Amino acid sequence: MSNNRFANLFGLSEADAIVLLDTPIDQLGEEDSRYVAAAQLAYFPSEASIQALIRAVYNNDPAFDNKITRRKAVESLGKLKAQAGLAAIRTCLADTGDTYTIENTAWSIGEIGTQDPEILETLAQLLELPEQTYRIIIHTLGKLDYKPALARIQKFVDHEDRTIASAAIATIYRLTGDDSNMEKVMEFLFHANVYTRRLSIQDLIDTKYYTAIPEITQTPVSMVFRMRGLRLLAETAVPEGQLTIDQLLPHVEQLLLDHPKNLQLVHAYDQTPAIDRLIRELYETDFGRAYLAIKTLIDQDPAVVGPALIKTYYEEAREDYGAHYHVMKLIGWIGYGAGYDILLEGLNVSQPQFQKSKAAAAIALGELGDKRAIEHLKPCLESKLWDLRYAALIALEKLGDTSGYELLANDSDWYVQARAQQAGRSAVV
Repeated sequence: MSNNRFANLFGLSEADAIVLLDTPIDQLGEEDSRYVAAAQLAYFPSEASIQALIRAVYNNDPAFDNKITRRKAVESLGKLKAQAGLAAIRTCLADTGDTYTIENTAWSIGEIGTQDPEILETLAQLLELPEQTYRIIIHTLGKLDYKPALARIQKFVDHEDRTIASAAIATIYRLTGDDSNMEKVMEFLFHANVYTRRLSIQDLIDTKYYTAIPEITQTPVSMVFRMRGLRLLAETAVPEGQLTIDQLLPHVEQLLLDHPKNLQLVHAYDQTPAIDRLIRELYETDFGRAYLAIKTLIDQDPAVVGPALIKTYYEEAREDYGAHYHVMKLIGWIGYGAGYDILLEGLNVSQPQFQKSKAAAAIALGELGDKRAIEHLKPCLESKLWDLRYAALIALEKLGDTSGYELLANDSDWYVQARAQQAGRSAVV
């Protein structure tokens, strides 16, 4: 079933979206968008929506607006995992000159799933054509366990695009169990290109390569990517008895603390930049550069760095979830007490995209050592966010409050429960 949380994202009802998607291009109003209608129907897993999307896929009008609508219809059928749409979607594999359509088609086939050898072989044959979206094609062939594609996938293990090479190596391991080249995928975790680092984490997740967890925790990308990798890999490794929660706990805590000293940074400065330049780096989408700046700022004079953080917070970081998160952490790392009120604001931020800042603010409050924070942190022990409960536990611990040990000893989250129990045992001893 599709998630209806965004069902009204585009302001169209299911019926309105179907009517709009079926409207001939020459009859559309100036504000009408069939593309938006196709996107909207991904949130309505009904037979009517699926059939409307199928009709859109079969519409071969060469107009650009129809092309992008067709691509989006293919994607929406994939999101709905609509088996009934597979026959229509497979016709798009002939659009070899339209890489965007091929990409959406390959992805949707993987989401829907099939063991039809004709579909899978047609998909595999695309690997022999130039300028295709090789990564997603390889990933789908691996996901659907199509071993006849192995020889063709093998040709990509040394591809100059390391995201493609990573997918090829991981898929060969997935299909054969041969892990002789998986070290290369782990090397890609520390590639200069941020997308290579992120996608190699995804490849390790897809292959359930849990032995890479220590390396993933050190990868200089957003903590969200790393934590997702750890938790998804653990979902396989723990039940199979390959790893225990106690073994994973240090990695979880290291990730939540997210200090740059625990990362393998991939960038470097020839000369230490000025404070203003370092502050600008906090807004980098490549977190590898942001973490380098953070590491450098930690070593500067707090009396200079602190006011610069406060200034950028009120000017810009309040609206930028990446920089917002980094500012929270830095106030704690440099022990800048004047940032206390900003941390309280971060602890209570409500926008969904800023949620990771809540745990960051909790940890920073612990670092400041101001016991006034205890009354603000205690309610966080009952938050719906597991990372905030964990962060509040360790922050309160730093402030001398151990009330969370008993409260969270039977927490619904593996890691929160283990941390509370472990700390509780130590406190008794």
